[in-house]
Amino acid sequence: MSSKDEVRDFLVSRRANVTPARAGLPDVGERRVPGLRREEVALLANISVDYYTRLERGNIRGASAGVLDAVARALQLNEAEREYLFDLARTAPRSAARRHAPSERSLRSSVQRVLDTMSVPAIVHNATQDLVAANLMGRALYAPHFDTEGTPNIARFVFLDRRARDFYVDWELARRTVAAIIRLEAGRDPLNRELTALIGELSTRSPQFRTDWAGHDVHLHRTGVKSFRHPEVGVLEVAFDVFEMAGDPGLQIVAYSPPPGTGTADKFALLESWAATREAEARGRAADRPDRQASAQ
Repeated sequence: MSSKDEVRDFLVSRRANVTPARAGLPDVGERRVPGLRREEVALLANISVDYYTRLERGNIRGASAGVLDAVARALQLNEAEREYLFDLARTAPRSAARRHAPSERSLRSSVQRVLDTMSVPAIVHNATQDLVAANLMGRALYAPHFDTEGTPNIARFVFLDRRARDFYVDWELARRTVAAIIRLEAGRDPLNRELTALIGELSTRSPQFRTDWAGHDVHLHRTGVKSFRHPEVGVLEVAFDVFEMAGDPGLQIVAYSPPPGTGTADKFALLESWAATREAEARGRAADRPDRQASAQ
């Protein structure tokens, strides 16, 4: 999808979400489509209908911050949607631009050391939702994700792995959230080849992703509560906090903590014990392999 198409579809979808009553306008005449008319958005934003029409057709490059703010207010955009609109304007190409691959950078060893000092589950993911690092508890919490071929990826697990429907207590919410996070990331860096490839793969292989993607929702993943149905310790209600890694743009640390009064702290203790046992067994198997190879020779 081109940048202009994305701008058009996003603004049209947001316009359809706002009724005249919500905007404080009289509902006059029969409407062919739900939501506000273009002229009503222009009125609320205090810009001409012609100018708003050009914006909605994708001609957003050069729009001032004041105009974008006014349109965001008229369409009652939330924080994530407003950021996405500004990203679309910022990244709108002047001419055809080549897509790029993210710079190949190995994770700093200090990041892993920080993760390992944390007593709660913690993971690191990038814009394409690859799980690039985790501490022992994080790997245990996301065990089904790590039990896959290749680099573990949250989006692929959510949309393409049947186990996700059991692992996420509210799978429909989880998949809508992941699709909305990916759309926000695509607005920030629309020329990211790996992100574009992921969107194409999920669009081809997952009807659910196609449905969620068509909603044009965006989401800022910062803090909240979610529930997992872990195969070893049962249902876990966890609070999460997301930390941007200033030294590694595009990477985020997500830390999970037990909300008070949920019993999650006790289950974290079980999870830690299971993780330690599993790691010890893995080390034992690794130590046995050289011995077997030597005896075979």
